[in-house]
Amino acid sequence: MWVMTRAYQGVKKDKHLILFNFFLSMLLTSSVFVHAQPPVAYPTKPVRVIIPFPPGSSTNDILGRALAQRLSEALGQQFTVDNRPGAGDNLGSEMGAKAVPDGYTLLIGTNGPIGISPHIYKSLGYDPLKDLTPVTLYAMVPYAIIVNASVKANTFNELIAMAKASPGKLLYASPGNGSTPHLCMEMFKRQNGIDIVHVPYKGGAPATVDLLAGQVHVFCPGLPPVLPHIKSGKLRALAITMPKRTQYLPDVATAGEQGHPKFDVNSWVGLLAPAKTPPAIIDRLHAEIARIMNTPEMTAHVINNGADPMALGPAEFGAFLKAESSKWGQVAKASNLRID
Repeated sequence: MWVMTRAYQGVKKDKHLILFNFFLSMLLTSSVFVHAQPPVAYPTKPVRVIIPFPPGSSTNDILGRALAQRLSEALGQQFTVDNRPGAGDNLGSEMGAKAVPDGYTLLIGTNGPIGISPHIYKSLGYDPLKDLTPVTLYAMVPYAIIVNASVKANTFNELIAMAKASPGKLLYASPGNGSTPHLCMEMFKRQNGIDIVHVPYKGGAPATVDLLAGQVHVFCPGLPPVLPHIKSGKLRALAITMPKRTQYLPDVATAGEQGHPKFDVNSWVGLLAPAKTPPAIIDRLHAEIARIMNTPEMTAHVINNGADPMALGPAEFGAFLKAESSKWGQVAKASNLRID
């Protein structure tokens, strides 16, 4: 407004200059007005939360549903779960990655379809690091190297020594090719220069049954479904595969504590959105999830389902995803693992 005032005070009042300054003043005023507006309300309609697993089939589904329910309560709109299993958990993940980036389609992500799949599937319809935006990593599921009671190894290093003494004799189970337990054991083989044989199953339950029966010797699963068998003594945990010990088996040392700090395997559960989702929506969601994860009710629910609660924000979650992708990419390449 100062420029326009000086124009009026001059001896020669150039009407063009006056008009120019007037419109410049209006533009500046309107710009300030626009930036002063409050953010667009979110959400104003129901939100779809894609879970790429069958209903009730896993900790991932259970914790995904719990988060959706609590977001519904917190934000006053229905967060509706849409289970989309199939294609190694990649079907639902691709749907989430390709959804309209408006905050009304979200994805429950885990390390399988997000961290591992890009490195083992020859044709994948999405790139997790490019097509998805991290919101919050809110639960971590501890993994462990376990053996059946007949295996005469009580520590991680004793198992390695046994495998080196009898190449090709030990059998390890997995829920299928390309699963986290599969790559866990491939990492175990590569890091320790040992030869053990992969026996894939159609899911974790049949793999556990054969481990209990002594048909296979070693397994690297998430703890929740096998914890009762470990506590009963039917199975033995030799090492926690995360950097820190877990509250579920506090007396079992980590692989790092036993001299293998690079052996780091876990499963995680996080919320992601399609790339280019407005940052204001990402921030709103993360703030609510962080608050939810701090409630005694949600903390207890996560712990009761065998996971560790947390609330890594978008930046930290993004850095974590890059590290996970790099780690599993190296294992897949070294193992020459590809799935059509």
